[in-house]
Amino acid sequence: MSYDWAASLGIILLFAGFAVVFAAVVMAALSGGRVKGGGVILIGPFPIVFGSDAKTVRVLMCLALALIVIFIVLSFLLPFAFSWWRSL
Repeated sequence: MSYDWAASLGIILLFAGFAVVFAAVVMAALSGGRVKGGGVILIGPFPIVFGSDAKTVRVLMCLALALIVIFIVLSFLLPFAFSWWRSL
């Protein structure tokens, strides 16, 4: 079975992400306002959160916590959910 469509979809999503970031930078530059931003880097279950102000960091920490909980739940549940697959 060929999964060339998955590689194409990944490349399309990568370029779409770059386009969204570029559009956001252009819109921020044209509006002349102060830009707030931040990011989360997840290395396994350990988050590294950074931001330009305290409110942004708090929101990103909540999102990082939600992602960690989802990661842990899926790590425990997915092996049981697909246990029937191994019996084939």
